[in-house]
Amino acid sequence: MKKIILISILSLCFACNSENKSIPSEPVEKHGEKHRDKEHLGHGSANEFMHKSSFDDLIQRFESPERDAYQRPNKVLEHFGNIEGKTIMDIGAGSGYFSVKLAEKGAKVIAADVDDRFLEFIQDRVKKNALQNIETRKIPYDSPSLSENEVDLVLIVNTYHHIEHRPEYFTQVKKGTKPDGELVVVDFFKTDTPVGPPTGHKLSMDTVIDELKKAGYGSFDVNVDLLPYQYIITAK
Repeated sequence: MKKIILISILSLCFACNSENKSIPSEPVEKHGEKHRDKEHLGHGSANEFMHKSSFDDLIQRFESPERDAYQRPNKVLEHFGNIEGKTIMDIGAGSGYFSVKLAEKGAKVIAADVDDRFLEFIQDRVKKNALQNIETRKIPYDSPSLSENEVDLVLIVNTYHHIEHRPEYFTQVKKGTKPDGELVVVDFFKTDTPVGPPTGHKLSMDTVIDELKKAGYGSFDVNVDLLPYQYIITAK
């Protein structure tokens, strides 16, 4: 596993990615600034931007070789360690890009999304691949719909910025995670990148950590080396 930076403060620096491409630093955010991000355009705007693309276009984008190149799913799965037998909720599962891969590694997966079309697409994938360890779950915009201590790990990839009232939402996520469980957030650096949403839709690591602290998380591991355009925050 590549170097993991353990942090207890909100000011972080970026490391260069493994391809030696320099990533500009995120803007420094002042403690107490409203939303910690004046340029962030909000949950509704992020969803509106995504759905400017047709459903078929979204599926092609989510499952493209171009995504494989920057998302590096095998490296992300290695980062989790042994997940066999663990129960994992994939929030914002979309096409099932990570849900299927997690299930193939032996995890029991809850593929959760707000959109019936994505859930139906995943159900078709489950049937075609004869996967017995994925269930789909429709969730509302304001709740993960988890029972108390239901899962070992919650994964949210490229979706955190789509959620409104995040401290309240992730308070519910924490209650639905076992005491020794984890939340893993994978999202884009708040800077211009060749892929991903506009910079104004992105959230800096400082903002994510600050919001998760409000939700009750107290321990954070941050990896900025594994992926070229994204950070990985593991919260406990």
